[in-house]
Amino acid sequence: MAKLFESPRYIAVEGPIRVGKSTLARILAERLNAQRVMEAEDNPFLRAFYEGEAGAAFQAQFAFLIRRFEQLRALDLGPSSQQVIISDFIFEKDKLFAYLNLADHELETYNRYYNYFREQLPTPDLVIYLQATPEVLKKRLKKKNAPGEKAINEDYLEEIVRAYEHFFFHYTSSDLLIVNTSEIDFVERNEDLQELLKKVSAPIKGTQYFLPLGSEEAASA
Repeated sequence: MAKLFESPRYIAVEGPIRVGKSTLARILAERLNAQRVMEAEDNPFLRAFYEGEAGAAFQAQFAFLIRRFEQLRALDLGPSSQQVIISDFIFEKDKLFAYLNLADHELETYNRYYNYFREQLPTPDLVIYLQATPEVLKKRLKKKNAPGEKAINEDYLEEIVRAYEHFFFHYTSSDLLIVNTSEIDFVERNEDLQELLKKVSAPIKGTQYFLPLGSEEAASA
């Protein structure tokens, strides 16, 4: 009998800062006995960028671009490998932030390298996009109180949220599960986590939504 549902081997979790993507990626990797790919945070130009130093945005973005390429280029997704991959970012994220932060003359150079790198990388089978309102993310930022994030202002955070919403509204490269985390807490509430894991383990085709608080769990776009 033919296998009706092929489980995704390469799953990426995405969303704005403090939405919970690294936590969910860790949980999924543990449950699926998968290789976890964590986004590197040790960017030497990031603090200067947050503090508004001239030229720091281009330096920080290029450092992220190269590091993300190196991480994803190293993945073993060949036909002979049975390894499941869970990543807490997609490569396209880099371009999303580049268009927020770089000037037009910088983007011209950036895009040449981005396009060259992107064509060498695999595309996820499934992307889980975690949403939250700017208000919720601001509260989580204050609660976390990470030293490198104190310089993130509210206007910039709102720009990031809008950029993610626009990007994923048009996203068709992978199957996509959109999860609004503003009203659920899969870190603190086990029932929320179990419902989300149940949804992720089911077949997802096209774009689907996880709707919390007793709403219908999924709707096809």
